[in-house]
Amino acid sequence: MGWFKSCERSSYATRRFPVQARQTPTRHIRPIWSSSAGPRYESVMRAKSHFPAIQSSMNAFWNFFQNVLGLSLEPKDLTFVQISLRGIIIFLATLIMVRLGSKRSLAHRTPFDAILLVILAAVLSRAINGSAPFVATIGGGAVLVALHRLFALLAFHSHWFGTLVKGRPDPIVRDGQCDFRTMRRNHVSIHDLEEDMRLNAHLDELAQVRLASVERSGEISFIKK
Repeated sequence: MGWFKSCERSSYATRRFPVQARQTPTRHIRPIWSSSAGPRYESVMRAKSHFPAIQSSMNAFWNFFQNVLGLSLEPKDLTFVQISLRGIIIFLATLIMVRLGSKRSLAHRTPFDAILLVILAAVLSRAINGSAPFVATIGGGAVLVALHRLFALLAFHSHWFGTLVKGRPDPIVRDGQCDFRTMRRNHVSIHDLEEDMRLNAHLDELAQVRLASVERSGEISFIKK
């Protein structure tokens, strides 16, 4: 009997039972494209649905802008109305640029300021007569104003840079004595000096002048004795 029970236990131990697969609970994953994904998804899809309408509106506005200003026409094909409208837009754009720039540039205080207005006028005038691209020309003018403002800021913080771009005053008269070498370098004759002395200092003799200098703007300043 003992031998029979031991054989029965060994046969039970070596018996193979079918292995049951472990079943994991199935989770229902909600796709992000479903309508129940939340208000954020709905707002994104709503915004995407408006993109074609916005793009078509912008294209229609640009086509109208091109036709009114004649942006695709040659300069000889521009009409009086188109050139007039271009002039109005350039005037307003220039006014905004100058207002955003330095006020000193309007006073022509130095050649550094005068150069800005000369180049700005030369560049923007090409957009009026159609000899240059309209929008690109306005952008180039804005870059010039920004560059002038940057240089003015650097000149304010750096005396060396300010002297480099704006120059420095040159004394031409000290205690009634003329410095002809400095006058020659600045192309100031004795007659120019006497004329400015009468107009600006209201003097008639150089002996009454303690110091006269050619300023960075090109004008001559006088200090009386």
